[in-house]
Amino acid sequence: MLWAAVAPAAVTGCGRAAGDSAGALNVPPPTATTPVTVSPTAAPTAPQSRPGQFLGRPGKWRITTYYTAVQSFYRGKTKAVRGCTRFHCSHGKEPLGSYPEDFLKVIQTEGGGRITSGPQRARYLNWSHSVGFWLDDTTRDSAGRPLRAWSSAAADRSVLARGQRFAIVGCGREGNGRPLEAAVCQRFRKARWTVTDLFRPGYGGENHADVYIGEERGSRFADSPFYTTLRGATLAPS
Repeated sequence: MLWAAVAPAAVTGCGRAAGDSAGALNVPPPTATTPVTVSPTAAPTAPQSRPGQFLGRPGKWRITTYYTAVQSFYRGKTKAVRGCTRFHCSHGKEPLGSYPEDFLKVIQTEGGGRITSGPQRARYLNWSHSVGFWLDDTTRDSAGRPLRAWSSAAADRSVLARGQRFAIVGCGREGNGRPLEAAVCQRFRKARWTVTDLFRPGYGGENHADVYIGEERGSRFADSPFYTTLRGATLAPS
């Protein structure tokens, strides 16, 4: 991430369009009784808020996504990691275990990963530019609170203040210029986001927000329609 303090979750590398990264995310549908179906010909959804109720300029936002990696989906050569064995610590030197290098690379991009084997199984290996690696019982936002899927978001403090709640009322198009699938847009529009994270300097920018979509659930992340960039989106306070 992108924070300045606790952990840089997607801040260091999120914002890639879907398909730019190897891996896989299969985000659960909005509810157990409302399955997500994909309509490849769907047109962009128009904003429905009243005039004057938007955040910033309508149709000018770029929305990127970040997620939590899961160790079992990675098969790279293992590498030993040192850091902190507890949350309130910085640049520790204690051994934290050995993990696939590709798993570690994603953690340094997205901010955290769930460990699925070994002595630290079921714990999380988190990373921050200002802290390094550390073991934890959850993924966290920049204030130290657990990240909430389809709720936590990040932005530059000059763009959206910490604590600002917003909704995506217009999805725009995918990063490649194609219309967003109707069911995918519906899922983003249904969520209500709260800015709890801050981008590391240089990773945010004007009219840019980063939203957390939970854990990956498969080994082909690029195939998930939810791992995307929304260009030309419209936001409104919620």
